[in-house]
Amino acid sequence: MDDRDDRDDRLLFSDSSEASEVESDGPRIYSVRELNSAAKNVLGSNFSDVWVAGEVSDLSRPSSGHLYFSLKDEDASIRAVVWRSTASRMPFRIEDGQELVCRGKIDLYVVRGSYQLVIDKAEPQGIGGLQLAFEQLKQKLAGQGLFDEQAKQKPPWLPRRIAFVTSPSGAAIRDFLEVIRRRWSKVNVVVIPVRVQGQQAAAEIAAGIRTANVLADPPDLLVVGRGGGSMEDLWCFNEEPVVRAIFESEIPVISAVGHEIDVTLSDLAADRRALTPSEAAELAVPSEAEVAAFLFSVQQRMVSTLQNRVSQARQHLKVLASRPVLNRPEELVEQRARQVDDWEQRLRRGAQGHLSRKQERIALAAASLNALSPLSVLERGYSVTQDESGAVVQDVDQLQVGQQLRTQVRAGTIRSQVTAVELDTDK
Repeated sequence: MDDRDDRDDRLLFSDSSEASEVESDGPRIYSVRELNSAAKNVLGSNFSDVWVAGEVSDLSRPSSGHLYFSLKDEDASIRAVVWRSTASRMPFRIEDGQELVCRGKIDLYVVRGSYQLVIDKAEPQGIGGLQLAFEQLKQKLAGQGLFDEQAKQKPPWLPRRIAFVTSPSGAAIRDFLEVIRRRWSKVNVVVIPVRVQGQQAAAEIAAGIRTANVLADPPDLLVVGRGGGSMEDLWCFNEEPVVRAIFESEIPVISAVGHEIDVTLSDLAADRRALTPSEAAELAVPSEAEVAAFLFSVQQRMVSTLQNRVSQARQHLKVLASRPVLNRPEELVEQRARQVDDWEQRLRRGAQGHLSRKQERIALAAASLNALSPLSVLERGYSVTQDESGAVVQDVDQLQVGQQLRTQVRAGTIRSQVTAVELDTDK
């Protein structure tokens, strides 16, 4: 708008005395756009930095990333917007029903003539924004199993190599190394340097954890932490990338963030939680006295076990020595030799008896066969007459005059011809 428009805007929203000065020239007629633009300027200049408290309702989250909702109390409501750039910096997630204290400016949407609160900062009433963000992310990750006890690994009792993801210049690494040197100086400690405070800290810590897992000579144990500080100082250990990196680490992780009263989501996701970096060192390695006591205990158990085995072996040898087979082994050999001789004689007698019985049975069978053999009949003076076909002649009815016969006697065969057939009249 030109200078006249600005003057008109001032007159439009000035008191009646000023407005009467221009009545002589006639009323100024505004377009709707001009009127809304003038109202926008007035609202923007008078309400550029205001605080408003109310309850969130009608929350909308379009794909643009902006947030649109109403702030209301018992008597009224006002539309509000949080642009994406501001929403991405908020530590907590705005939800319907939350009581917020918001800071921003009043802006009027010229096209519609509606005004809204453009929010650049918001805090929950009754609880801090970081604490709310902590509880929201804690609930989300717990539902995904990142804090489950069954997913935790058991740290090694005596690690050979430890990696510490922390600031190389902080007090945490100094305290950790001091305790390590006092307890078990033979362990190798590798420092993976990262920032442990600020906007870039979470990404660096997560990257440091992943780096430790892909080293050519990976450590046996991973420690993640820093010294104490405010909730804002420690916030990077509550961010999701760090918590997920700890959960996904194939190397057991000890979280050592802040002091005893500081509890972070990294503590909940880690396999072990140390109250301080110094305690992390105590959890990471045993003291030399503990190792010596353990080795002495193992030695005593080994000696006792070996002594028991030697005693049992001696007792077993005594039992074996009392047995005749080991006391007089030649006696057993002689007994077995006598048994073999006895078995041989019994076998021979049995075989001879069996053979004799078989021979007798064969002789009886042969005698029976000889008695039934035609040759035996011939030997006793009998003969056997057959016709030309070889059939034995048993009756005169089988013969005819002139028929050729063959008679078998003991010493040979007689060939003859039937000249007459005479019947036995006595039969």
